[in-house]
Amino acid sequence: MATRSRIAIEDQDGTVRSIYCHWDGYPEHHGPILLEHYQTQEKVESLIALGSISSLNENVEIPEGVTHNFDNPADGIVVAYRRDRGEELSVKAHGNVKAFAESDIEQYGYVFTAAGEWLFIDGNRDDRETILLEKAFTPEKEEFEE
Repeated sequence: MATRSRIAIEDQDGTVRSIYCHWDGYPEHHGPILLEHYQTQEKVESLIALGSISSLNENVEIPEGVTHNFDNPADGIVVAYRRDRGEELSVKAHGNVKAFAESDIEQYGYVFTAAGEWLFIDGNRDDRETILLEKAFTPEKEEFEE
């Protein structure tokens, strides 16, 4: 079963652009990927430029010589509806972060702010509070041998 989400970026003028993501949108999956691999405006811009995606992964670009398409995705590469399946580009515009949070963000929403922080919104809640993404999930703890 899909856990749908929207991933967004806040532009310098305060407007927000978002894309749909079909699979694994829960914070325990998206959180570590976004925080570790999408830390700059440029990297997030490259993700949003793909338009709606089937699944989020660590890399946007397909390395030369690697076979990657919708039916045969390469490990660690975002699967995008336009690039990998030939669909129309789909990017949604929002007036600001609050408007994004109050929109149909699917089950979960993520927004990279103009200040360079990731925010999280639980679309299953009525209050649609925005919190820092780091506080939305508990990273897996490494087990150490004694």
